[in-house]
Amino acid sequence: MQAPPILDVRSVSKVYRRGRVEVAALRDVSFRLTSGSTLAIMGPSGSGKTTLLNVLAGLDRPTGGEVLVDGQRLDRLDAEAATAFRRRHVGFVFQFFNLLPTMSARDNVALPLLAERLPRREVERRTAELLEAVGLSHRAAHRPDEMSGGEQQRVAIARALVMRPRLLLADEPTGNLDTATGEEILALLTQTVASSDLSIVMVTHSSAAARAAREVLSIRDGVLGSTRVLSDEQQRSEVR
Repeated sequence: MQAPPILDVRSVSKVYRRGRVEVAALRDVSFRLTSGSTLAIMGPSGSGKTTLLNVLAGLDRPTGGEVLVDGQRLDRLDAEAATAFRRRHVGFVFQFFNLLPTMSARDNVALPLLAERLPRREVERRTAELLEAVGLSHRAAHRPDEMSGGEQQRVAIARALVMRPRLLLADEPTGNLDTATGEEILALLTQTVASSDLSIVMVTHSSAAARAAREVLSIRDGVLGSTRVLSDEQQRSEVR
């Protein structure tokens, strides 16, 4: 018997009302993601990428349709229940890291565990394991302003994984990094998927980032479709 998808998006729409005007940010979006898969969703600014990611995370409620994460209907949860579910089952990586500036790398990673009131010994063990996994054990006591952008993103990834989620959502995870550092972050995410049953949905406008995914979908004007990912050389050729 086939295992159910970790993510099941069914005919999702999202309409914003601005006075008398309705703006459709998402239009009948449907797709599935199996465990251990990596999906990139590509599109230009204003295409609906971030709206879709927020709906998948339960940060925003769809106007129509259903979103199931590991069998749980997110669109049926109230704000408090959605927050608790997201903290326990969904990791989130942001373009601008979103680390607390006054806290060390260790304390930033530990935050989700402390919110769940886990025993201190368990918090310390998991935090140390994740910082070692992302290669930052030696930076555990450093604050974000004492780290490079790549190091901050590694801390953010450790924080996103510390609750052992089955789904990781990444919003332009390499968008604020130089090319070499971005490649390191993508390699880290790929290695994490390969060593666990974690699944990743990444929204990006970067073809280089999308090439790290096993499947790529395009989005434009809120409509999802298939796409191909061009190499940098192919992109230059098509522009000419």
